[in-house]
Amino acid sequence: MSRIGLKPVILPEGVTAEIKEGAVSVKGPKGELSVAIPSNVSVAVADGALHCSRTGNNPDDRAQHGTVRANLANAVKGVHEGFVKELEISGIGYRCQVQGNNLVLYVGFSHPVTIPAVEGVKVTAKDETHIVVEGIDRQKVGQVAARIHDTKRPEPYGGKGIKYKGEVIIRKEGKRAAGGKK
Repeated sequence: MSRIGLKPVILPEGVTAEIKEGAVSVKGPKGELSVAIPSNVSVAVADGALHCSRTGNNPDDRAQHGTVRANLANAVKGVHEGFVKELEISGIGYRCQVQGNNLVLYVGFSHPVTIPAVEGVKVTAKDETHIVVEGIDRQKVGQVAARIHDTKRPEPYGGKGIKYKGEVIIRKEGKRAAGGKK
């Protein structure tokens, strides 16, 4: 039994949901999102909440039940509050800047790396070493942040690279430090 799928998605003040054929449209103060609903899951609006139920009990139906409910919860949170991911750049000479809608990264390569803008996602640089990715679609925000992070992942010896705010980099001991032990 899906515990997540049975939980209702509460609609906060100012957020409305409209059920269309095969999709649920969620509108709020930050924008509008649409979530596709597979045929083996049904969604109903009652008492200011979205309720999901499945038609069958096979493994695919059970998996879709929880997934649809989680996607609806993310859409409701996105149009009400939005999603934010913060990244930090560390390393001598490593920096970033926003040029137009694109993010330009200078992270130790022979050339600057340009990350193109994605519709619905806003990328800003607080300063040269802090990047903020924000938007209403959780998947898009996470994808853009992952593309930035994957440009130059932090390396374990010097810790240089782009990391998520709060990410812990497990540092390794170098050859020189390890060589003296016997």
